[in-house]
Order: sequence, then C-alpha cells, then structure tokens
Amino acid sequence: MTQARAFKPEEYYIEQEPYYEPIGKEIELFEAAYQHQLPVLLKGPTGCGKTRFIEYMAWRLKRPLITVSCHDDLTASDLVGRFLIHGGNTVWVDGALARAVRHGAICYLDEIVEARKDTTVVIHPLADDRRVLPMDKLGELLTCPPEFCLALSYNPGYQSVLKELKQSTRQRFVALEFDYPNPDVERKILLAETGISATIADKLVKFAQMTRNLKGNGLDEGASTRLLVHCAILIVAGIEPMIACRSAIAQALTDDTEMLKAIVELSSALF
Repeated sequence: MTQARAFKPEEYYIEQEPYYEPIGKEIELFEAAYQHQLPVLLKGPTGCGKTRFIEYMAWRLKRPLITVSCHDDLTASDLVGRFLIHGGNTVWVDGALARAVRHGAICYLDEIVEARKDTTVVIHPLADDRRVLPMDKLGELLTCPPEFCLALSYNPGYQSVLKELKQSTRQRFVALEFDYPNPDVERKILLAETGISATIADKLVKFAQMTRNLKGNGLDEGASTRLLVHCAILIVAGIEPMIACRSAIAQALTDDTEMLKAIVELSSALF
C-alpha cells in the first residue's frame, strides 16, 4: 500500500485580495480566534458574505483555503480519506480535512447542517483542545499544526428539526454572526463590485430592503447582497433594470406566481 501525495497546497492560496467590507468586528474576532487556535462558526443568511469573508481572511492570514460544500451524501471518508485502486496498487487518498490538517490550511465546511449527523462527528476532536484527526483506516492520529483552522458556516433561518446544528457541535466554536450590510455599506459594495451608478445602486438597496420585509410573509428570504450584485452586473451590461430585477432577484427568490407579481410591482415602483 502506498499513499497518494498529489495535493499541492500552493494551489489553494488566494493571491489577490478579495473585496470585503466589514460589518462589525468580525475580522478582529477571527484573527484572535486563529491566533489562539479556536475553531470558528459563521452564522447568517445566504448571500450575506460569509464565504467572501473566509476567502478574505485566508488571504489576510496567508494560509491555503480548502472549502467543502456540505450535502446529504457527504461521507466521513470524503473528509478523512479512503483507499483507492490506482494502477494496480492500493493507495490512500486524503480527504479535505486530512489535507488541511497536514498542510496547516483553513478548512471551511460550508452549510454544515446539510451534512449527515454521522459525518459531522468527525470534526469534534478537531474542534476542542485535542486538535487531532483520528485516521482509523490508517491507524494514525493526525495532530493539527498551529496554522490549521477549522471554520463552519450555516444559515440559522433554514434550520428544521432534522437540520440543525447539535449543541455538542456548536459549543466547540467561537460564533460570528453575519447579516446583510446596512444600506450605506451595501451601496458601497455594489459600487465597488459592479461599477454601477450611485443612483441605481441606491434603488437596488431600497428594493432589497422591501423584499426583506416580506420574509415570513410569503418569502423564506429577502434579496441577498449576492443577488443585488448579480442584478447590478446585468444592468451595467445593458439589461433594463426591470428585466434585471425580475431575472436576478424575483425569479431567484420564489416560484410562486402571486409573490413574483408582488416583487415585480415593488421593482416597478422604483424603476
């Protein structure tokens, strides 16, 4: 048996600074947690900047970033590793967590509640003072270097009885709460990310606020900052604002005919 070592950590460094506008003290909190080897949990609605924040912190801390998008079929082997047959030989291939531990990377498990509960328990020894990853199939115990950081994210608004983060997991983490930026910051983001005019940016921010007021009254979520950026990009590309709002925002938020009509009417009042 041999062990595959094809992973190249240099490919996971973020070379250019990602654009990120802080909404509070999240940068200072993450840096303090990282320096003291504490795992971090990012909480907030979809599209509010959690992933961009992690990318920014990986760049700022000069560490490789390994991201895993969690889903129902994610297995413990996907995170830890597995044996594979390659060229007639049995080889061991590290999973995402093992690679991150070996190379002192930031491992970001996005939307952790989407993973199966029997999968998430493998992170527990990494997220307390042990900071180890048991490799049962290899009979090996990986100890985390000081540079390794474990970060999770989830959207509390989508929690259900079947999909919630267990207390035995969440109480191992320093939690950073995210929300949509205030109007001034959101406007600044649109201007910087898309080059749209200040007048249109103001209208898009106001439109987003209107849709967010509908949360719980027909919408699961209002327009995220990500959707506003998508809409602004379309407008800058020459798409009429009403059409851009319908395609990039209204259609992305709901399939309900009546709710679609209501959101389109909100945009028509602005544009």
